[in-house]
Amino acid sequence: MLGGRILYGGDYNPDQWLEHPEVLEQDVRLMKESKVNCVSLGIFAWAALEPEEGVYQMDWLDRLITRMEEEDIQIILATPSAAMPHWLTQRYPEVMQVQADGRRNLPGKRHNFCYTSPVMREKTKAIDRELSRRFGRRKNVILWHISNELGGNFADSVCHCEYCQAAFRKWLKKKYGTLQNLNQAWWNYFWSHNYTDWEQIHSPVPNGETTSTALLLDWRRFSTEQIHDFYQMEVQAVREYSELPATTNFMYFFKGLDYNRMKHGVDVISWDNYPFWHKRKDEVPSAVKAAANHNIMRALKRQPFLLMESTPSAVSWREYNPLKRPGMNMLAGMQAIAHGSDSVLYFQWRKGRGGYEKFHGAVLDHKNGTNTRVFREVTELGERLAGLGEKIQGTVNRPKAAILFDWENWWAVEDTQGPRLDIKYVKTILSHYRAFWEQGIEADLIGMDEPLDDYLLVSAPMNYLYKDGYADRVRAFVESGGVFVTTCFSGMVNETDLCFTEQHPLEDVLGVIQEEIDAPSEEFENSFHYDGKTYPAKFLCEISHAKEDTEVLASYEEDFYAGYPAVTCHPFGKGSAFYLAAGSDQEFLRVFYRDVFRKAGVENALRAKLPYGVTTAERIADDGTRIVFVMNFKNEPVIVEDIGIWTDAETQEQYEDALQMKPFECLVLTKQKTDGN
Repeated sequence: MLGGRILYGGDYNPDQWLEHPEVLEQDVRLMKESKVNCVSLGIFAWAALEPEEGVYQMDWLDRLITRMEEEDIQIILATPSAAMPHWLTQRYPEVMQVQADGRRNLPGKRHNFCYTSPVMREKTKAIDRELSRRFGRRKNVILWHISNELGGNFADSVCHCEYCQAAFRKWLKKKYGTLQNLNQAWWNYFWSHNYTDWEQIHSPVPNGETTSTALLLDWRRFSTEQIHDFYQMEVQAVREYSELPATTNFMYFFKGLDYNRMKHGVDVISWDNYPFWHKRKDEVPSAVKAAANHNIMRALKRQPFLLMESTPSAVSWREYNPLKRPGMNMLAGMQAIAHGSDSVLYFQWRKGRGGYEKFHGAVLDHKNGTNTRVFREVTELGERLAGLGEKIQGTVNRPKAAILFDWENWWAVEDTQGPRLDIKYVKTILSHYRAFWEQGIEADLIGMDEPLDDYLLVSAPMNYLYKDGYADRVRAFVESGGVFVTTCFSGMVNETDLCFTEQHPLEDVLGVIQEEIDAPSEEFENSFHYDGKTYPAKFLCEISHAKEDTEVLASYEEDFYAGYPAVTCHPFGKGSAFYLAAGSDQEFLRVFYRDVFRKAGVENALRAKLPYGVTTAERIADDGTRIVFVMNFKNEPVIVEDIGIWTDAETQEQYEDALQMKPFECLVLTKQKTDGN
């Protein structure tokens, strides 16, 4: 656990208040009152730290770090590269990005810099080194926060300048070696798109090439590599005078960067979590999406992570921004801890008086000081986390199930043309993950490069692209006893989006032979019968043939492919592979996965049937100590029955057979040793 405790606090921007020292002193006092023990400093403070080129003014930061040390408040110290000062953009306009249409951006906003620019790299390294020299060995500085939300908004934050074009071509040369290899991998014979000179290659842009799906895929890969290289450059700069670990804050189902690649060199995974609570009265969809994101971050290194940003109240950038209802701040914070976070940190501590995010939720509002509902709820959570830290020390979630979620597959499946153009990969993943969440089954969300050995069950919905070696790992997993689930429109193409020929790479494991895929409109939706009930077959309906030893669990009921398999199970080695040939609804997935969980031998931590809206997560220590979080995302009381005997880890109250939960409540349980578990 970083810093020896659950970190609680968040982004602090004292550079906005340097002319008001009384505010800064009040902040320290109120941080102590609200149980804040950690703040992030300097994230957008470049202009305050270096008001003129080469002129550093860091005494204010020195004084603040010293004051925080006196109050036992730890510091996550940021590099300020996410927002450039105007002196930089005025003197060196090349540091600003060039858009896809060829226009160079004007100064302003965030993430408006070219990751390839030599000048941007030089100026960033200079201020990073100075921060490291001044503060890298301070006692209460515990972590480097490199830049902020790298990649920004992908559509707006990827540069197409000549530096980037040259770097892209260099990257392609290294990857493919020759133009002949590239033309073959990209299938450039189509439409006579063969390249005869490396200089002919350009990034995908609206007034140029956007129809080569392999180009799109490699451009996204390259963009991740450039941003990862920029991150590594900053890490090397701060390491000149410091040995502290480094992080950079990832984002919520962010398509722009492959976090499976970005995680390399990131010592501690951290991310920014802004669920759309109270979008509707049913909080389950938002809870499912937040939980899935937590599990992605935890699975990147299979270690505890940090919740770097959240809001104690409302955000300000959606069409409508509901306040967190009473109890939701506590539950959302506890959800992060339950899924493996060792922190709850907010954006931000104090609302700014002006600017784009002046109405974004914060611990301190513009008025009323501590006399607000938000401040009281933040303090309440801080008190709870202070008592919980020792209990979760050294624990991490160890799921026996995994869901394949891979960025390269995401890019490829949504850029391809056909069989329909409205494929939403994340929506598909979440519909499958929800079946796990509703039954309290934890699952890591992992990429195709990750080992499968520790799991009993692996599900791979819409696994369109197969990376080199992936099919072999799945085959070995099932052969040794694992249960594998996949769906139609999986195993279609290789790493460069070339279709597999002859047969599916896992045909022997799945026990089905693919033939055609129907993408019907609503008027042509089909159906199938499973476990005594009829379910819709829609969106994509694959026509496939079951092999002789494949068990057909459901068949299409209508149209010219009536009787063809819709759901199958095939034994392979010591394990089994389930195949869903058709898309269906959430009710089917709920029933289907209930049977899969039974087959795989996975169950929730309580070994109990959970009411709708209630789920569980479990953190386990190396010595086997179990800490189980039971979360009620319904704004009404619920009862969880047949739980056996458990003890409240915080109050020591004993629960037997039934658990009565309040609205939006999270209980933390530990198992009685006398139970034999």
